[in-house]
Amino acid sequence: MKLLKLKVFAFLLALVCSAAFAQSYPNKAVKIIVPFPPGGATDIVTRIVAQKLSEAWGQAVVVENRAGAGGNIGANVVAKAAPDGYTLLMTSGSIVTANQYIYKKMPFDPAKDLVPITNVASGPQVIVVNPSFPAKTLKQLIDMARAKPGVLNYGHAGIGSQGHLAAENFLYAAKIEMTSIPYKGEAPAMTDLVANQVNMVAANIAAAIGFVNHGTLRALAVTGKQRSPQLPNVPTVAETIPGFDNAGWFGLMAPAGTPKAVIDKVYRDTAKILDSSELRARFYVLGMAPVGNSPADFAKAIREESARWAKVVRERKIVVK
Repeated sequence: MKLLKLKVFAFLLALVCSAAFAQSYPNKAVKIIVPFPPGGATDIVTRIVAQKLSEAWGQAVVVENRAGAGGNIGANVVAKAAPDGYTLLMTSGSIVTANQYIYKKMPFDPAKDLVPITNVASGPQVIVVNPSFPAKTLKQLIDMARAKPGVLNYGHAGIGSQGHLAAENFLYAAKIEMTSIPYKGEAPAMTDLVANQVNMVAANIAAAIGFVNHGTLRALAVTGKQRSPQLPNVPTVAETIPGFDNAGWFGLMAPAGTPKAVIDKVYRDTAKILDSSELRARFYVLGMAPVGNSPADFAKAIREESARWAKVVRERKIVVK
């Protein structure tokens, strides 16, 4: 009985300490790791959210780019960080839903070493080419690829990145082959596409829309179920390949062991920011929609998406040894 009382006391003490910690959090700068270089969609979304969290908390929220290995390097930094809420991860969906199937050796376990906080934003990708590229439509691109399997290529932000998987999902659905050209981030891939060094990129709309609007890239199709309001004249992939749907997302995560009270506070404050008309307008311009779901709902969505990507990765034989 005495032992039971001690366990109950320890449990209650932990709850009180956790609540007290959350009330004082944050009392110093918070770092958000972006696992890709500056200029890509993950980076753009993070900097918008970081600015607003900094204003809400009265503390600096610093964005640090740690690129490489399809986002694994930056994610591993967070997975190994102190679980105190002062080092967070802005993950793209592929890092925690597909990379475990793609990479033979992972420096961390997404399901065990990271804790979901909230899905920040979601949106489709857009298949873009250089204006000088012969294909003017998605069907023409598919026909070119079928005529010369593996001759055409596509750039992406690294093996396992959202753009890479969106492209592979498209190739899988279209039953065509193109050569994969990995970069160390979405921005370098886009730069080479503008320079006509690669044939295609399946980019997040946030990273591509400026180029498309200025005519330096041509959009062939968006990957969502419906046309993007930001690119209303661009057809969906589904208009050529019925039933196709591929969306990307970006979400906050923390190291496993971070106090639940801190997770809940970051979630609540982020969700409040995302619900503002200002953030909705800023994300709209980027072709994205704010989400702000609960940690539990976010965790469930990750599990379900992970199961879907397992099939695509297996069928496409996407492997990094």
